[in-house]
Amino acid sequence: MKTKNITVGLKAAGDDQPEGRFTGYASVFGNKDSYGDVIVRGAFAESLQTYGANGAGIPCYWAHQMSDPLMNIGQTVEAREDDHGLKVDVQLDLDNPNGAYTHKLIQEGRVNQMSFAFDVEDYAIAESEEHGHYLELRKLKIHEVSVVQVGANQATELLDVKDRLTRLKVGDGEAQLRQAASLIEDVLSSLDHPEEKSEDLQDSGDEPGIPDQPDVVQDQAKSGGQPDLALARIEMIALEGAL
Repeated sequence: MKTKNITVGLKAAGDDQPEGRFTGYASVFGNKDSYGDVIVRGAFAESLQTYGANGAGIPCYWAHQMSDPLMNIGQTVEAREDDHGLKVDVQLDLDNPNGAYTHKLIQEGRVNQMSFAFDVEDYAIAESEEHGHYLELRKLKIHEVSVVQVGANQATELLDVKDRLTRLKVGDGEAQLRQAASLIEDVLSSLDHPEEKSEDLQDSGDEPGIPDQPDVVQDQAKSGGQPDLALARIEMIALEGAL
């Protein structure tokens, strides 16, 4: 399972909507993200049909903390694809203190980012003048959407992943092969020991807890235990390095 974050400018519902509602985009189409992926329109079409009418009923969590039922802070009233991306209308559970506090954070503009958890079911290596080589994600299975906190750490961690991939593109051929082999070993290791997962952190205080982001990013760098996808990334890196 993988996650992607997007700064969307969450919008609290107006006076004509029930309290605790907000809208935003959990994903956008056509842009190349920090992992070298481009999601295309239609990627969510089949998955949305497995939920309620108009994509209702997708769980909404705080920061993907799916192991904690109290971090299940609401669900989608509607989720649909438009020209821009996957737009969601979420009703927060205000009986849940975490849901109520998340609503407060959104109203005050203290959080403005969403993310979603997904599996890749279909993809292709593609190339365009705008993006160069990239992974085109064509079919995704969505598991949940999350409200996540914006912070400098997240930006740093994304740069760490980007830097790791960049190092595969530079240097002599031997260095590239050795580092590519290391990445493959990481993927194989994650498959050999699927039970070895990061322990959930127990945060205290009023604000909902946030999982250890470096572990999340490391899991993403290993393509979430999807070896075909990881190898496709390595192939894409090799293609770029040959240019």
